[in-house]
Amino acid sequence: MKRVLFFMYGSVVYLIFFATFCYAAGFVGNFLVPKSIDSPAAGPLTEALLINSGLLALFALQHSIMARKWFKELWTRIIPKPIERSTFVLFASAALILLYIFWRPMGGTIWSVEDPALQIILYAVCAFGWLLVLVTTFLINHFELFGLRQVWRYLLKKENEPLKFVTPGPYKMIRHPLYFGFLLAFWATPVMTVSHLFFSIMTTAYILVAIQFEEKDLIREHGKKYINYRKAIPMILPFRKKQKSLEGILAEK
Repeated sequence: MKRVLFFMYGSVVYLIFFATFCYAAGFVGNFLVPKSIDSPAAGPLTEALLINSGLLALFALQHSIMARKWFKELWTRIIPKPIERSTFVLFASAALILLYIFWRPMGGTIWSVEDPALQIILYAVCAFGWLLVLVTTFLINHFELFGLRQVWRYLLKKENEPLKFVTPGPYKMIRHPLYFGFLLAFWATPVMTVSHLFFSIMTTAYILVAIQFEEKDLIREHGKKYINYRKAIPMILPFRKKQKSLEGILAEK
């Protein structure tokens, strides 16, 4: 019975995550949601800055702390290991939902692109960014990342074996295509408001910091293989010159 309940829990959490992810595209892109990042300003600017900073900090701290190995070792003394990842995803989704509800738009326009062709290009880049994020999760095992694989294997009474280090598709060009997709989605907009700029700057800063923590974990997990990969492939800008070919440097001992 416990295995069934864990699977049901993981499945419900996954549905919550997916709805939250889809809402994020509308929230940032200003479409199909009742309140977006650029809704009409409400309240004093200073108050909005403090509230929005707190909401973004809450997500950043939750995401960073709960993803660390030391926290997982403590956390799984309370939360059963098969649902640890699902619980992480639930907390992350809750942090985003709070951001959607309590975000304070700030008004003001930094730039506005009037040319219809340029508008289409920017919307296309934004859409490509969201698509890249989603596709990238499937390349590195979407269902492991969001907890479904763990509860499914537990339901089948199978051990959840760790995933091997692989470099599919865009991972041969940059080490973090998922983060690159988010940057495209956040910055490519024909109308850059004060709210949108603040959001983009803060999330970009978080991404750059998060990469440092994530790569330390990857080095700890994969050792020399990831160190060699990091030497071969740019972090987040695909047009930076590579030091060596990926195949050559991964073959090094």
